[in-house]
Amino acid sequence: MSNILACTDGSIYSTSVYHHTAWAAKQMSAAVHVLHMLDPHHEDPVKADHSGSLNLGARTALLEEIVELEAQRAKVARKRGEAILEDSTAQLQAAGITQIVADQKHGRLSDSIDNYERDADLVVIGKRGNHADFAAGHIGHNLERVVRSCKHPVLVASRAFGKMERFVLAFDGGKSSLKAIQYVANNPLLKGMQCHLLSVGKDNDKLGDALELARTQLQAAGFETTAEVRDGEPDKVIAEVVNQAHIDLLVMGAYGHSQIRHLIVGSTTTAMIRTVTIPVLLFR
Repeated sequence: MSNILACTDGSIYSTSVYHHTAWAAKQMSAAVHVLHMLDPHHEDPVKADHSGSLNLGARTALLEEIVELEAQRAKVARKRGEAILEDSTAQLQAAGITQIVADQKHGRLSDSIDNYERDADLVVIGKRGNHADFAAGHIGHNLERVVRSCKHPVLVASRAFGKMERFVLAFDGGKSSLKAIQYVANNPLLKGMQCHLLSVGKDNDKLGDALELARTQLQAAGFETTAEVRDGEPDKVIAEVVNQAHIDLLVMGAYGHSQIRHLIVGSTTTAMIRTVTIPVLLFR
C-alpha cells in the first residue's frame, strides 16, 4: 500500500497540508503518516547566564527556577504537539481518510526527514510554517533542505487547497523532468487532470523531439496533454502560464540541464514558490 508523509507544525498552513494530503491519499489509495517535530531550536532561550553578579544562594535559586521553567516549557510543547496531531487526525478522518498514523518526534524536520520519508511515496509540507516571516514573504525555513534531502516527490501545499483539474509540467529534458514524466504517467496521483507541458528557452530540434516524446507518453497514459516552448526567463514564463491557463498545480524537477534547474535551489526558487499561489510538486 502506498504511504504519504504529511509534515505539520500546527501553523496556518497545516489545514491546507491536511487537505492536500487527503486529496493525494484518495488519488493514490494511500495510508497517511502525520509527523510533528518538536524542534528545540524554535524555542526562545530560557537558559542563559544571569548569575554572574549573584551570591551563591541567589544563584542556586535562580538556576533551580530556570530548570523548572524549562521543564514546564517542554511539557507545554509536548501537549501542543499532541493537540496538533489530534487535530490532524480529526481533519483527515473528516475528509474520508482512515489509514492514519500520527507521530511526534524530537529534532529538526530538515535534519531528520530522510529517516521518515524513506518509507513514503510522497511527502507533503506547507509552503510556510510557524516561524516564516509573512511580511517578507519568506517560504518555510525547512522547505529547501527537505527538498534537497528527499528522494521521493515533495508536494508543497499552498495557503489553501483548491480544485485539481489542470497542471503544468515544466520540462527541460533533464533527468528530474524525465522522472516527473515517468511518475505522472505511472502513478495515479494526477490521473483525471489535464496536462500542459511547458519548456522555457530557445526552441530547437532536440528539445522539440524530447517534448513531443513526453507528450506522447502522457497521452498514452490517458492524459489530455498540450505542449509548447516559450522563450524568456523561466520563473516569469512559468508564472505567466500558470495565470493565463488557470493552472491548479505546478510540477517541476528539482534539478535539470537548463535554466529551470535554478528554480529549485536558491533565490530564484524561493521567488518562484513565493510567487505562485498554487501547490508545487517537486522532483529530484
